[in-house]
Amino acid sequence: MSTVGKYIYAAEGREQPLYYLEGGSGWPVLLLHGWGCSSETMQPVFQHLAADFHVYNFDLPGFGLSPEPPAAWDTAAYAALLAEFIRQNCERPPVLVAHSFGGRLSLRLAAQGLPHKMVLTGCAGLKAHRGLDYYAKVYSYKAAKKLLSLPGLRGQREELLNKARAQSGSSDYRQASEVMRAVFVKTVNEDQTPSLPQVQAPTILFWGEQDTATPLADGRLMETKMRDAALIVKPGGTHFAFLEFLPEFLAIIDSFLKPEKAAGC
Repeated sequence: MSTVGKYIYAAEGREQPLYYLEGGSGWPVLLLHGWGCSSETMQPVFQHLAADFHVYNFDLPGFGLSPEPPAAWDTAAYAALLAEFIRQNCERPPVLVAHSFGGRLSLRLAAQGLPHKMVLTGCAGLKAHRGLDYYAKVYSYKAAKKLLSLPGLRGQREELLNKARAQSGSSDYRQASEVMRAVFVKTVNEDQTPSLPQVQAPTILFWGEQDTATPLADGRLMETKMRDAALIVKPGGTHFAFLEFLPEFLAIIDSFLKPEKAAGC
């Protein structure tokens, strides 16, 4: 059973609602989606993990049900919200499972020593390799929509797309609000390479070999710079490799989190 939750965070002199889907019991696991997506993109992961863990699947501010932030937030501001949520709601240091933009936020949290473990797929956070127009295109909701036609997700495709359309509207950079366009520019231009050695949480990096949004070279650099990281590369995989290879992705998480599953029983 799952429920929709609403967390209120005080930001910029006003309340910032954060909506999420909550389900299961056990060790806390936080799911953080990529840019232009919402909790819907992570729903197959949520459904699987909620059988063994206490899972929170977020709509990050500006996406899905969660309204945009009061100003052009950078990743530090997004991470501050999540850090406060963790302090108030997680009895144990959580596991973070994150894609792309969600990975940026995870790296921020990890530099503060907050997560217990991380599974990052197509993780953003390093210096941008291309222009803003390119990233606006590849991070858009249209890319996620294409992935929902993959085998194994086709049965859920129309339901997921209809919900995502209703909750997120257009996620294209050119059609985004002024605030979210400014957020996009700020976050894409951030480079968290200097903070990677501070990340101590054991981490799985799951990467598509043909990822053009966050190139495989980024994953290799993260593996080298982080203290306890292992890179898994999927030949033929793109920026959405975790959906393209969903059964394998879930099996890797299950294996990685065996001790936490046992401890949470």
